[in-house]
Formats: sequence, structure tokens, C-alpha cells
Amino acid sequence: MSDKEFEDDHDDGDEDLDDEDIDMEGEVDVLDEEEDKEDGDGFKSKRGYTKNKERITATFLTKYERARILGTRALQLSKNAPPMVVPQPGETDPYKLAERELAERKIPFIVRRYLPDHTYEDWKLSELTYD
Repeated sequence: MSDKEFEDDHDDGDEDLDDEDIDMEGEVDVLDEEEDKEDGDGFKSKRGYTKNKERITATFLTKYERARILGTRALQLSKNAPPMVVPQPGETDPYKLAERELAERKIPFIVRRYLPDHTYEDWKLSELTYD
């Protein structure tokens, strides 16, 4: 059996999915501010969630959201994204740089919180309280 026949027989249908479409955690998405404008109020997204009219969740950044934000930003920095703060001389660790950006509130992310009633809330990182 050739490689082509094997691929045709064992097609799992994942070719049309991007990394952004796959949500491994299922609870929190980290979006760039430009992605916030993709769907208006009241319209269902591709996952069946609608935007919540009023915010009901806490204004605190959870440790899980913090970990996801730092990991995502460190990955961006490791792939040569421009840093939002001036690096110290000799500072090359992307995770430490991401921590400094978070401490100085310079990361332009939006945290999307999915709720059990199939709605979601978008919070700018600058609106959340954290240490």
C-alpha cells in the first residue's frame, strides 16, 4: 500500500482546521484586540456561543488565565514578535519578558470567558485585576 492510498483510507478530516479553531482547554480563549471585532452583539459564533450583554464574572485574572496569557505571549516573543517593553541588557528569556509585559500591563490581549449558558464575556487584560 502506497503512502497516498494510506492517507486516503485514513483521512481524519482535520485539514481545514487551524490552530485557532482548536480549543484544548474549552474554557478560556486569548484573543488579539483585532479579533474582538469578528462577530457583533447577539450573533452566534461558529461554536454556538453568543456574546453576553452584561458581565457577570469576577474582574480578577485567574491563575489559569495568567498561565495561558504568559505562555501565549512567550511563544509570540520566541517567534520574534516585537516586545511591548524595552528588554534589559542581557534579557533573552521570552517568558521573563512576557512576565514583565504583564506586570507593566502592556500585553494587548482580550480574555474570552465561556459560560455554561452558551454565552461568553470578553475582557481586555487592562480591565482585569491581577498582581
